[in-house]
Amino acid sequence: MTLRFLWPGRTKNRDLRALEGFYFERIRTLVDCEIVPTKEARGLDEKHAGKIMDIEARGLEKHIKDDYIICLFDKGREMSSREFSKLLESRWSGARQPVTFVAGGFLGLAERILERADFSLALSKMTFSHELSRVVLLEQVYRSLTMIKGRSYAK
Repeated sequence: MTLRFLWPGRTKNRDLRALEGFYFERIRTLVDCEIVPTKEARGLDEKHAGKIMDIEARGLEKHIKDDYIICLFDKGREMSSREFSKLLESRWSGARQPVTFVAGGFLGLAERILERADFSLALSKMTFSHELSRVVLLEQVYRSLTMIKGRSYAK
């Protein structure tokens, strides 16, 4: 299985960036994977939401391939860690196409990106910052892979 993680820009918070790196390195020991930071809209505030969403969507679109696309979306399906691991395992044992996780910036994902998703995933009913969501996603992917591979992981 190959996993890809796409999101606008790099994680700026150094503590979250360290956690992101920690989980990414653990995932890399289990599967081929890459993080692809895409174009981030800079210097604009929420008054320019449409422009921000368009810039970031164009950046993501350049890297979205014919993969199985899982978009992080607050109205997506919530899953337990076990259910999530079964979803990944079904992708692993079924089609050989890579799985690409797509996360948005601080405003989320443009509708046209969400429409390309094969699956929409909500991490929680709670709202997290887009940078914290990256860490939560990576931790859950790592947890899922340890379940799939029969390795122990703290609960």
